[in-house]
Amino acid sequence: MRITCPHCGERGLQEFLYHGDATVMRPRDGGAEPTQEWTDYVYFRDNPNGAHRELWYHNAGCHAWLVVTRDLRSHEILGVEAAHDVALRRSA
Repeated sequence: MRITCPHCGERGLQEFLYHGDATVMRPRDGGAEPTQEWTDYVYFRDNPNGAHRELWYHNAGCHAWLVVTRDLRSHEILGVEAAHDVALRRSA
């Protein structure tokens, strides 16, 4: 599998570290008290089939955080974006 970093170009998978689901949002209440929202965030995840957004880190390259859209059935990379850009769009 090869990932096209927006900063460095196409690179082999060994340059990247997988960090999980990019669609999960951390609860905003700070977690001081146990709530159902925090329980769901920590313990429950979907097991998607098909296109899915994942968080990757370009460890052996530019050290950028990336949101990679990947088809989980074929491992085909459907898109790559800088995580910073994704975060800015979410906050707008």
